[in-house]
Amino acid sequence: MLLAQIRPAIVSFVLLTALTGILYPLVVTGIAQVVFHKQAEGSLIVSENGKIAGSSLIGQNFDNPQYFWGRISATSPAYNASSSSGSNLGPLNPALLDEVRARITALKVADPHNNAPIPVDLVTSSASGLDPHISLAAANYQLARVARVRRLKTDMVKQMIDQNTQGRFLGFLGEPVVNVLQVNLALDQYKK
Repeated sequence: MLLAQIRPAIVSFVLLTALTGILYPLVVTGIAQVVFHKQAEGSLIVSENGKIAGSSLIGQNFDNPQYFWGRISATSPAYNASSSSGSNLGPLNPALLDEVRARITALKVADPHNNAPIPVDLVTSSASGLDPHISLAAANYQLARVARVRRLKTDMVKQMIDQNTQGRFLGFLGEPVVNVLQVNLALDQYKK
């Protein structure tokens, strides 16, 4: 009697394990590799010299004044893709306020003549802590600094921003954003 009840349970367990643990993941992975190959491979960006520069989906640390800076990372260590998370710090948390003040100071030190209001996405992290994008306002805030340090015309740098701007999702959702890694690579590849 007990064996008659255990046998179907074991058969069901093995069958469902094979179906959901082996077959389904293989089918989904196969479809992803065919239909969304670039995304399935991590949306990697290869630099001009053939090396992997990073992923268009994961933010990186840029703090040199010749580069556009992205959002603050909330991961530990910073920009660690294996530990994506928000900071979970509330707006009145002293640690968040200290982090924002430190970033404001760093931005002002890098560009002391810029008196424009600092866009909020340059002093706060995203929900994932790894957002690779900044707003157009954040890119434009940094435009003069990057152009001056690189000795480029602001029109040229603006053109690079425009070329690396992604429009609104479906044409009307969200705001246009600039991929920081892509615009910085474009700057590095530009020949005067």
